[in-house]
Amino acid sequence: MMLLPRPLTLFIDRLPVPVVQRIVSQVFHQVLRQHPDLFDRLGTEANKRFCFAPTDLDLVFFIHPASKSFRTFRKAKVPRSDATVAGPMLTLLALLEGRIDGDAVFFSRSLTVTGDMEAMLALRNALDDCSFDLPSDLAGMAGPLAGPFKRAAELVRRRALNGAV
Repeated sequence: MMLLPRPLTLFIDRLPVPVVQRIVSQVFHQVLRQHPDLFDRLGTEANKRFCFAPTDLDLVFFIHPASKSFRTFRKAKVPRSDATVAGPMLTLLALLEGRIDGDAVFFSRSLTVTGDMEAMLALRNALDDCSFDLPSDLAGMAGPLAGPFKRAAELVRRRALNGAV
């Protein structure tokens, strides 16, 4: 199982939600600029509220595709969602990029999916079509440090996928 290092989770969990919201919203909107058709395949499922709940953080992330909105909450203040996927943060990111087999992770019980399964399957199919590469997709946010950022992010990803983070 891929887990964030404990010092990093403690740091992230101590950040105020508005700070996390601002950072993650910028990342979300950068991803939407890189993949503008991300939610096109969702059809009516785009009106659903999707919750991503990293089990190693005290945060949850809500996406409403129809409005292209992204919200961050503490787990104690989780609003209702139509579909939720929960698992370690690195596992969720690896799934987003299609670097691991979602079915295998689900059946190994490293991932929990609840709520509207049809909506979650539609989102999974939409994500599979996008060919995410987060280091490349986000490197542009680093300005003149894009190259070193991308190399560092690729190293972190490689180590995470090999279980060496």
